[in-house]
Amino acid sequence: MWERFKSSLANMAKTVICVVVTPIMMFGCSHFSEGFQAKSTFEEANEFLNEGNYQAALNRFEQILERYPATGDRALFEMGITYSHPKNEEKDYQKSVEYFQKLIRDFPESGYRKDSETMVFYVNNTLMKDQIIAEQQTRIATLQQQVNGKGDEIVTLRKQIEGLEQKLFEYVLKAGSADKILVEKRDRKLTLFSKGEVLKTYKIALGGDPSGPKERQGDNKTPEGTYIIDSRNKDSQYHLSLHISYPSERDKKRAKVLGVSPGGDVMIHGIKNGLSYVGSFHSEFDWTKGCIAVTDEEIEEIDKLVPNGTIVEIRQ
Repeated sequence: MWERFKSSLANMAKTVICVVVTPIMMFGCSHFSEGFQAKSTFEEANEFLNEGNYQAALNRFEQILERYPATGDRALFEMGITYSHPKNEEKDYQKSVEYFQKLIRDFPESGYRKDSETMVFYVNNTLMKDQIIAEQQTRIATLQQQVNGKGDEIVTLRKQIEGLEQKLFEYVLKAGSADKILVEKRDRKLTLFSKGEVLKTYKIALGGDPSGPKERQGDNKTPEGTYIIDSRNKDSQYHLSLHISYPSERDKKRAKVLGVSPGGDVMIHGIKNGLSYVGSFHSEFDWTKGCIAVTDEEIEEIDKLVPNGTIVEIRQ
């Protein structure tokens, strides 16, 4: 009797072990294996991207989608990026949007979802911008025909003005630094001044809700008022950043009356690390949390010209 009981107990244990272990062996390790096996294919695709061979990179990403579906979200994101890459002469913005939207639809919990949503917005804005540019080019061509031979004079004069502006910029760059930054939110531009003279102007992007002064933490507004550059971060998540001395005493009093925190960490910075290829297109929409954004090349230039203590005036 006792021997039969022990035998039954042993058989039950084997059954439980089989039920638990078998799914792990069938599915748990396979998911991990897919990611490991796909790694080398991703590396090959990225090598092709770095070489400018975009079609070969797309072919590799297609292979990953077919063979390793568990890593499909990353492959879809990379394909969307490749189709919209500024240096891709055969770029296709429509396909780019389709891949980002497929990622959002098929992988709602993916870590690439938020960046995909941002890229959909960016690419759609680029399509609108291209259409506007095409219309403007048609108008310019018409105007050039109307002014007959005066077009060459206008081009020559424009080149002379650009040459003088560049000489002034180079002179100040050698002589020292800018002494004031003016940010005009409505016009989305930042201007550097040296001894009352305009040194250089940059297109900017602002906080997601730019109208009116910043009142509280998390309102996505860019402040208004007079501040200074009080520090800088060369290891920023946004390439490089210059810290603005917000909040001022006035800002703190306003927040206190409202019973809220005024917030802080307002910067002039570059583009988010990993997305620098967006370049000047970033200024087509307001995407910061209240900061003032320029391209990576521009923030490097501003950093050289603007010492700590420089006045920053921000107007609506």
